[in-house]
Amino acid sequence: MDDVVNPVEVLDERECWELLELAPMGRIALAAAGELDIFPINFAVHEGALWFRTAPGTKLVELTVNPEVALEIDGWDEGEAFSVVVKGEAERLERGSEIDAAERLPLAPWVPTLKYRWVRIRPRTLTGRRFRRGPEPERF
Repeated sequence: MDDVVNPVEVLDERECWELLELAPMGRIALAAAGELDIFPINFAVHEGALWFRTAPGTKLVELTVNPEVALEIDGWDEGEAFSVVVKGEAERLERGSEIDAAERLPLAPWVPTLKYRWVRIRPRTLTGRRFRRGPEPERF
């Protein structure tokens, strides 16, 4: 009998953090007033949290109404793919000392816009999967 490799591998917390640190961007899912929204963001990983910059608008309003968020990153090449999901609470930074510290993070907007509001996501859970890509197995 051939050795069968499981095509789905569960990642541990360390592996999830490593992938988050390498990710150039992700998608944040927010829910406010019964509506779900998903926004692309770039972020930095620092001291066990995810940090991003934003401008006043829908994203910031929704985070104020409901700070519970999910963030997902993924990636792939010809041989494998991965997905990491972070669930946690987002908080807009208000104290000058926190904002000053955040300003020292290596994070700049990707588009030429002013994004001077800082948000920190404190993860409650991190889950991840790695997928070995290949042809569909014989069905019959």
